[in-house]
Amino acid sequence: MNREKVAKMRFSNVYPLYVQKAERKGRTKAEVEEIIFWLTGYNQKSLNDILATDMTLDEFFEQCPSFNPNALLVKGVICGYRVEEIEDVFLRKLRILDKLIDELSKGKSMDKILR
Repeated sequence: MNREKVAKMRFSNVYPLYVQKAERKGRTKAEVEEIIFWLTGYNQKSLNDILATDMTLDEFFEQCPSFNPNALLVKGVICGYRVEEIEDVFLRKLRILDKLIDELSKGKSMDKILR
């Protein structure tokens, strides 16, 4: 995985992909946002502001108000990587978000996703 290339991707380009993945499996945009808010401490206003900017994924995680400490409970494989073994802080945070969205799209209940 090319960290620099991924880090420079705009969050506003990735966000709709999360929503599409969830909606294809019968889940909602609101559930995707609930996961993002739980994980990062952002709220609806701040998310809307971010989506209107060129904020990169790296900046999205670097500037998040409060990365949820329970995110460390997220374990398993996503995109071929074991989340708990990723040493790079940015990549681990990104893969945690990916894993949570994946769990949502696989039908897991929100109370289990939001550990």
